[in-house]
Amino acid sequence: MVKFFLAIATIADLALAVLLIGVSGFMFGGGPESIHAGTLAAVGYVAIVLGCLLAPIAGFVLNARGKAGIGLTVAWLPIAGAVVAMIAPAPY
Repeated sequence: MVKFFLAIATIADLALAVLLIGVSGFMFGGGPESIHAGTLAAVGYVAIVLGCLLAPIAGFVLNARGKAGIGLTVAWLPIAGAVVAMIAPAPY
């Protein structure tokens, strides 16, 4: 049952990474609809995408070492962060 939820978390995390890569042009592109974000924002954005890609791997590794609960938590962390980011009100 744990591996099933880890597999679902992997699919969700990969889908989130694809979405983030797909909309990155609106933040870092040169077009008129871009917000022209700076280098620090780009570094943070890359870290978020890498977190989405590495979280399921860490979840499976922790599950293999007998820490299924922590593995599930780590695997679902990017999705939980995305939900919190969507619920949080805009800062303006």
